[in-house]
Amino acid sequence: MPLLEVKNLTKYFPIKKGVLSRTVGEVRAVDGVSFTLEKGKTLGLVGESGCGKTTVGRSLLRLVEPTSGEVMFNGKDLLRLDKEELRRMRASLQIIFQDPFSSLDPRMSVGEIIAEPIRNHLKSSGPEIKDRVAYLMERVGLHADQMGRYPHEFSGGQRQRIGIARALALNPLLIVCDEPVSALDVSIQAQVMNLLAQLQEQMALSYLFIAHDLSVVEHISDRVAVMYLGRIVEVASDQDLYEKPLHPYTQALLSAVPVPDPDIGKKRIILEGDVPSPLNPPSGCAFHTRCPSKKDLCSRERPELTEVGNDHFVACHL
Repeated sequence: MPLLEVKNLTKYFPIKKGVLSRTVGEVRAVDGVSFTLEKGKTLGLVGESGCGKTTVGRSLLRLVEPTSGEVMFNGKDLLRLDKEELRRMRASLQIIFQDPFSSLDPRMSVGEIIAEPIRNHLKSSGPEIKDRVAYLMERVGLHADQMGRYPHEFSGGQRQRIGIARALALNPLLIVCDEPVSALDVSIQAQVMNLLAQLQEQMALSYLFIAHDLSVVEHISDRVAVMYLGRIVEVASDQDLYEKPLHPYTQALLSAVPVPDPDIGKKRIILEGDVPSPLNPPSGCAFHTRCPSKKDLCSRERPELTEVGNDHFVACHL
């Protein structure tokens, strides 16, 4: 049984106008997303900005309440848990946020930030908490004698390490990594990625790794899911997806990945037009308005995510 199984997850944000705040429409941020994640593995979730990646991560953790769907974690549906049951489950579910500065309280020292989840969830004394914080800081590459400092005294990479230490404080099973390296320099990105891979191997962690940089996702993921306009259009192992992408959108994304060797020519697939609005998504396949290979059927019928072999799924009529 997979550690995490998401079925038809949706999140619609209502649009309200007028004195009475009547609902006049809805933004379909996540529209029927399904995937599984095995224990100790990493699922990369990629797509353009605004496709709904972050909303998926926050919805399954119930940081925002989903509109509908099912999120099975260790055999329990997270969306059916009451407030107290969800609070107890929080120890097993953590998140690393994209911005390593705004996600840390500037009025709290680093030691207090890392200790906060321990105080809220575990019955530990002061000396035990301090020892735990020191251990976590050392584990993510920081010095324990820095726990009295404040977030503004650290670099961006160090602040992200603090966020990782906070996420590890309760020994979670699953961590949602919401673009954890996108705000960092390239050299620091590599250090943080290697740290996450090392921690996964040592602690049997599972990651939902959200990113828009396909080269980063390739480095850490076991499987990759590609999102477009709130829907998953392709899911496959990292090797299959990068060697043989089947969906036209995936092919276009991979063609945009820069190659470090200037002597290697690469044909770029340029998509015409803009991403449609999730307020009024196109009928049929959401990608048909930009697809270079579209047919009449694509504008009428929405393709279902179908296995085409070797655990490779794609939602495309072609």
